[in-house]
Amino acid sequence: MADNNEAPTGAATNGNGTQPTLNVLTQYVKDLSFESPGAPNSLRGREKAPGIAINVNVNANPLSDKQFDVNLTLTAKAAYDKEVLFNVELVYGGVFSISGFPQEHMLPLLFIECPRLLFPFARQIIAEATRNGGFPPLMLDPIDFAQMFQQKIAEDQAASKVKVS
Repeated sequence: MADNNEAPTGAATNGNGTQPTLNVLTQYVKDLSFESPGAPNSLRGREKAPGIAINVNVNANPLSDKQFDVNLTLTAKAAYDKEVLFNVELVYGGVFSISGFPQEHMLPLLFIECPRLLFPFARQIIAEATRNGGFPPLMLDPIDFAQMFQQKIAEDQAASKVKVS
């Protein structure tokens, strides 16, 4: 008896015979800023760890029908009491070629998959910037871009309902 539960051997197609593709064409640092306004005093040892506020934002802009510029903005501010120890901001971009996907998949690709591909590189740049600034490297935890995207969609829907009322 033959087993009919085998997975197909070919790659998935989008219905017209072409395989969907997502390619990173280039990655770049658009903006990088590191400030340690209290140095060298801010570099001395502390009894407890400073508070660190982290902010993440994603923007995407079309460059052509199939090419998109996606920017991942990461900011981190470390403070001890009211003293700012360091403030780092990175805008890390990537140009992506996306083709063969249904239109309804474009926003999730641009706001979930593309920043997910950029994040490890941006995380390394932030870690090196803080280390080069005299602090222990700031190793950002992984980010759930799917949750961020869903939250943004929910906020946009709530805002549109308020405007209509």
